[in-house]
Amino acid sequence: MSDTNAPDRHPAGWAVPAGDVHVLESERGSRYCVLIPVINEGERILGQLGRLRDHGFGIDVVVVDGGSTDGSTDLDVLRGLGVRALLVKRDAGKLSAQLRMGFAFALAEGYDGVITVDGNGKDDVAAIPRFVAALDAGADFVQGSRYVPGGQAINTPRERHLAIKLFHAPVTSLAARHRFTDTTNGFRGHSRALLQDPRVAPMRAVFDTYELLAYLPIRAARLGFACTEVPVTRAYPPAGDIPTKIHGRSAQLDLVKILGRAATGRYDPEVA
Repeated sequence: MSDTNAPDRHPAGWAVPAGDVHVLESERGSRYCVLIPVINEGERILGQLGRLRDHGFGIDVVVVDGGSTDGSTDLDVLRGLGVRALLVKRDAGKLSAQLRMGFAFALAEGYDGVITVDGNGKDDVAAIPRFVAALDAGADFVQGSRYVPGGQAINTPRERHLAIKLFHAPVTSLAARHRFTDTTNGFRGHSRALLQDPRVAPMRAVFDTYELLAYLPIRAARLGFACTEVPVTRAYPPAGDIPTKIHGRSAQLDLVKILGRAATGRYDPEVA
């Protein structure tokens, strides 16, 4: 076990949240890794990891835990499900802090790219090869979309569907000068070149909650990185609680503010 903030592990200037790194398989086994941020996802993440294992894609899986207390990140269980590493954040912050921790680990381990997917079981991980193919073909930012041909939106709450189609995707596309259709979807691919570019600089403390989700597609497209979308299936439960960490009008308003800052360049680094 090691600390993610070890000074000899990351370039100077990177703000990587402190935490524990449990490497369950010492050797990197693939060019890309699947990075899954979780917190108390219970059976949802265990089922998702089981499906990933059963597909046999041969791609390394890294779980970034934001502080689970439900036992779903037990090391022996994760090892049995084929997880290569568990990162446990011991620092402040939410999703973007987990992503910074995961991106930093992946880059230090030498991966050529990182595929992110939420750990709440809504995304069909059978789409992973599409992200690999897009990255192999030279894409730097790959957005998974339920709204492109071949994609499926199953039981998407009407309010969320309208918010994406009528607000979030149009604003992101306008700011990026590139059309995106499913901009709140965390199922994405990122090249090493994108994550390491100082004009992008995702390893900054300003990315603390959900900022990276809004910032990365806009910044990548504006800088001329190769951006594309691939079809995915995102399925919500037909009834009961919606698996999400964003609850209430206040949280939704915060997302609007974050998108506004990303669209107006407020998160852009001060580099030439």
